[in-house]
Amino acid sequence: MSINEQSYAYGASKSSIREIAAYGAARKAQIGAENVYDFSLGNPSVPAPDAVRDSIAHALTLPATALHGYTPANGLPAAREAVAKSLNRRFDTAYDPSDLYLTCGAAASISIVLNALCNDGDQVIVIAPYFPEYAVFIQNAGAECVEVMADETNFQIDVAAVEAAITSSTKAVMIDSPNNPVGAVYARKNLEALAKVLSTKSIEFGQPIYLISDEPYREIAYGVEVPWVPDIYDRTIVCYSYSKSLSLPGERIGWVLVPGTNPEHDVLVPAVAGAGRKMGFVCAPALFQRVLIDCVDEPTNIDAYARNRKALTEGLSRIGYEFVEPQGAFYLWMRALEPDANAFFERAKSFELLPVPSDSFGCTGWVRVGYCVSYDTIVNSMPAWQALWDSYQ
Repeated sequence: MSINEQSYAYGASKSSIREIAAYGAARKAQIGAENVYDFSLGNPSVPAPDAVRDSIAHALTLPATALHGYTPANGLPAAREAVAKSLNRRFDTAYDPSDLYLTCGAAASISIVLNALCNDGDQVIVIAPYFPEYAVFIQNAGAECVEVMADETNFQIDVAAVEAAITSSTKAVMIDSPNNPVGAVYARKNLEALAKVLSTKSIEFGQPIYLISDEPYREIAYGVEVPWVPDIYDRTIVCYSYSKSLSLPGERIGWVLVPGTNPEHDVLVPAVAGAGRKMGFVCAPALFQRVLIDCVDEPTNIDAYARNRKALTEGLSRIGYEFVEPQGAFYLWMRALEPDANAFFERAKSFELLPVPSDSFGCTGWVRVGYCVSYDTIVNSMPAWQALWDSYQ
C-alpha cells in the first residue's frame, strides 16, 4: 500500500463516540432536535464565562501582528506565567513558567507526553474503562497499550492488578480523575497505594515508571477531593485542557506540566518540547493563550451539571437502572440491560436514546450517558428510558 496503513485504519474505523454523535445530528435534522436524546459527546452545555468574551474583545484591539502572530513554540511567557502562578496558589507549589508547555488541547498534551517518553516496544498501562483515544495516542508513539480493569466494585484503581501488569517494558501508567467515562474520582489512599507500587517497580527494574495524569475534568467534582497527583508521586506529568473548565472544547487550548519535583525534570522538559516540535504541535492558538492570561482563575460553573446529575440519577433510579454514582465529570456509567452493550445501544436507538456502548472504553456490559446536555433533554428523555426498560421486561 502506498499510504500509511495505520493512519488509514484509524481513519476508516473512526471513533464510536463521533459516529453516534454524527448519527444524532442527522436524526435531529430528520425529526427535530427535541425528539432525539443524544448523550454521546462530552460537549459542555454550560456557556463559557463572560470573562472569556471580554478577554477576546480586548484582544481584538491589539495590533494584528500581536493578536495573530506566532508565539514561542512552548507558549507566550505571560500565559505560562499566569498558569504557573495559578497552580502555585491552588496547590501550594513552586512551579516555574519553564515547567509548562502550552498545547492544542488535551489530545495534543497526551500525544506530546507519550512521544516524549516512549520508544518502540515500550508499554503504557491504562485503567479500563478508559477514553478510547488513549490507545490511538499510545500506539502512535510506538508503544503498546496495556489495559488493566478498574476495581468493578467502586471503579477505583485496582492497584494489585496494575502491579501484576508492570513489566520491564512499562514506561508509564495513564490515569484520568475525575474519570471519563465512569465519573469516579480516585481517592488519595488509592493514589498513594499506586505511587508505592510504581516507586517499588522503578527500583526493581532500574528505570523510572512515569504517571501521566490527564485532568480535563479536575474542576467538575461534586463534594469530593480531587488530589493533586504530583504531591503523591514525584514522577508525575500532568496533561490539562480548558475544554471543560472554561467550556472551550473547540478552541483547543491546554498544557503539559513537568513539575520541578520530577527527578527527570531537566531531560523531560526538552523532550516534551522536542515531541511538540516533531509532531508539529507548536505555538498553541495565540488568541486563547491571551484568554488564559485573563481567565486562568475563572471559576467553573458546575451548578448546571449538578442539577442534570440529580435529575438523571433520580429518574433512572426510579425506573430501576443500575449505575455508578458519578463523583465528578459529567458522565453516568450505567449497566446495560443485557450483556451485549452494542445490542442494548441498538435497542435504545429505536427509542431515540443515544448513549455510548462500553466496548470502545475497554469493557463490556455498560453504557456511558453524557449529561452535559440541556436540563430539558434529561427530563424529556425519561419516558423513553422507561419505554426502553419496559421492552426488556
